[in-house]
Amino acid sequence: MICFEVHIDLIVEEYFRKNLKFLTSFEQINERIKSICGINDFFINQEYADEFFDKIQSRITIVSEPDRREYGDFQTNSILTDSIVDYIKIKRIDFEFVLEPTCGKGNFIISALKKLPNIKKLVGVEIYQPYIWETKFKILSLFLSSKKANIPEIDIIHANAFKFSYENLAKETKDYKTLVIGNPPWVTNSELSSIDSKNLPKKSNFKKHKGLEAITGKGNFDIGENISVNLIQAFQRHVGHFAFLVKNSVIKNVIYDQKENNFLISENEKLNIDAKKEFNVSVNASLFVSKFREKACLNCSEYDFYTKQNITAFGWYLSKFVYSIDAYEKGYKIDGLSNIVWRSGIKHDCSKIMEFEQDNGHFTNGFKIEMQLEDNLVYGLLKSSDLKSKKTNTFRKLTIITQKKIGQDTKYIKEYYPQTYHYLEKNNELFKKRKSSIYKDKPPYSIFGVGDYSFAPYKVAISGLYKSTHFTLVFPKNDKPIMLDDTCYFIGFSKKRNAEIAHYILNSELVQSFLKSIIFSDSKRAVNKDTLMRINLTKAFELSDYNKAAKSINGLSLEEWHKFAKKVENKKETKQMTLF
Repeated sequence: MICFEVHIDLIVEEYFRKNLKFLTSFEQINERIKSICGINDFFINQEYADEFFDKIQSRITIVSEPDRREYGDFQTNSILTDSIVDYIKIKRIDFEFVLEPTCGKGNFIISALKKLPNIKKLVGVEIYQPYIWETKFKILSLFLSSKKANIPEIDIIHANAFKFSYENLAKETKDYKTLVIGNPPWVTNSELSSIDSKNLPKKSNFKKHKGLEAITGKGNFDIGENISVNLIQAFQRHVGHFAFLVKNSVIKNVIYDQKENNFLISENEKLNIDAKKEFNVSVNASLFVSKFREKACLNCSEYDFYTKQNITAFGWYLSKFVYSIDAYEKGYKIDGLSNIVWRSGIKHDCSKIMEFEQDNGHFTNGFKIEMQLEDNLVYGLLKSSDLKSKKTNTFRKLTIITQKKIGQDTKYIKEYYPQTYHYLEKNNELFKKRKSSIYKDKPPYSIFGVGDYSFAPYKVAISGLYKSTHFTLVFPKNDKPIMLDDTCYFIGFSKKRNAEIAHYILNSELVQSFLKSIIFSDSKRAVNKDTLMRINLTKAFELSDYNKAAKSINGLSLEEWHKFAKKVENKKETKQMTLF
């Protein structure tokens, strides 16, 4: 039957029906249930008990479903929870205290009760009331059907995981061998805010990002990461283990921050799961396992959860954060700080107006509207999907470049380019609707990611959206430089030969191996400015062979080769505002 919005199986229903006449008060009921399965305060008051027994007798059914996003709700199936607990048993079987901070429908709790024979105390915390009932009924059913000899003390608590006092619980259980296990919400604070969720932690920049980092996304922390960090901090001095299903980005961030946090965790493992199969969601997620009360470890071994095949070991090595420690050993010599600044491309946030195509001399924008523009401010534009070939000077899209540097006054457009001005002014309302705060108090039609570097005739570019680390050499078209959009990164050169040499070195086996050792391919942006700035082009040049380069670059002279060395050593660039 269904009661309190959850399913109650036959064995539990029959138990209550047979004992109706003996269970007159909620205290009496609670005492009887505790003697069977260890749950404290099964009913929190007489009102709940009366309502339950009314429904038992009348078989009234009530059911509703929550918004899964509201609770970051991806319930873990019992087959997976059983497999995870079986894996944890290999680490140790004598756990005495089990905590699941967002217990949902209780599958982890049931798996732990079935498979860990020495549990003395178990605590589950859950914000959604129907799941509290479902977990309690499942526990009662387990004990009614199995007649287990060991009956632990069990608390299934209706509370917000963000506000629960884990520190007090950690003090109470400090002498127990501990397992903190679960599957916290797979959402970010901005996602919950977008649906006006109340299931949010107290607003804080808990990773202490500054300025634009907080504005443009790095302050948008993951809820699962917030819970994970709080629990590790609270229970790190316990004897025991931590085992959480979380997004891969959470594990990466926890290990990255270990250099500063120095939590007492070691034997860190990331076991990749198939989230599509297990939860029907397209998310990169894994089981993160750590051992408490150990010397702080800055590395993590990665495996396939199903085969247990080792994939890599990532983390801090030689003072650098890398994806593959083994691969990094081969390329660490070029890891440093690039003496040429990598740039992101043009950012305008108004693609329907600012990006267009040209056919038979006619410009057509994203609304399929033809318009008249002077050629002067019109440039070819490449996107990430255009950077697949070795070299190119062709493009599908064009764009208007309204400024030569960030913040430049745009009044000149009206005087010198009236057609372009008329087009922009006609669509001014769309520019005003741009949401990013970077455009606040800036001149009309402002763009970002623009500077002298944008107008370099030759560029070596890479996509920031794809897993490939292939670099494309971009040539000018009709003596006019081609622009890149803000999904791309590039370095620019005034001379073709220098661009060709840089292109050769960046696509060399040395640099490609190095990039594969530091790039986390499941990141939202596997390639980003921080990654590219780690390529010390001078070191990479010194480790490259001229004779091999000459075979690849037609007509390359030894003099040109050495001139490039001086060029990259003396290259000076002004700082660009970092948006990503």
